[in-house]
Amino acid sequence: MFTDKFHDVINHEGVVSIVSWGTEEPHVTNTWNSYLVITEDERILIPAAGMRSTQADVSQNNKVKVTLGSREVEGYNNYQGTGFLLEGTAKFLESGADFERMKEKFPFLSRVLEITAVSAKQLL
Repeated sequence: MFTDKFHDVINHEGVVSIVSWGTEEPHVTNTWNSYLVITEDERILIPAAGMRSTQADVSQNNKVKVTLGSREVEGYNNYQGTGFLLEGTAKFLESGADFERMKEKFPFLSRVLEITAVSAKQLL
């Protein structure tokens, strides 16, 4: 599902916005492209030190939307920069192989946000 252009974007620094919603209004939190780890089966793993509101939302509604981008990667029509909108489901990991692998790479995490994308659309 993830194109070469998507991988180019996450290999350049940029902000990632994660939108979740439970029974209240949507909540937005941010992280960095360099914190995203894509697994062989195309799950996205993100270190979580905070993200408590996101976790509360995901416990009620596991759907999320994620936007990310970079000005360093050429977009459509020679546009300077490109970005993506991902939609999918999320859960938080507190143990297991993926948690341990991420903990080695990002010692500050207390949990791992795992996102399984169902769509990935290039926007620019």
